[in-house]
Amino acid sequence: QVQLVESGGGLVQAGGSLRLSCAASAASGVILSINNPAWYRQAPGKERELVARITSGGTTNYADSVKGRFTISRDNAKKTAYLQMNSLKPEDTAVYYCTADSILFNDQAMGLREAVNHWGQGTLVTVSA
Repeated sequence: QVQLVESGGGLVQAGGSLRLSCAASAASGVILSINNPAWYRQAPGKERELVARITSGGTTNYADSVKGRFTISRDNAKKTAYLQMNSLKPEDTAVYYCTADSILFNDQAMGLREAVNHWGQGTLVTVSA
């Protein structure tokens, strides 16, 4: 079983910064790669929206509302994706979720496998005015 685990959320004042992390883990195996990781967010009463995405080739795209303030990155060796959030605004308050197009892993019992459509449990970011 594969999991994506987010961390780094919290309470911050407007203008502050946070760095979110998204790490992949396998219950009985080794993670080989996270393909095209992305960050989404969902504010109370609103639909989930794409915040940022990075491809395996390093191409990034961002929601217009976060361009110039947020940076998505990845560490292939650590099988982790990051979201650096600067100049935070109250409207950035939301639960932030990590996902990926697919996660390639080597399961101890079943060998090489690919998991798709996995989401983390979310991490809450609260920005106070």
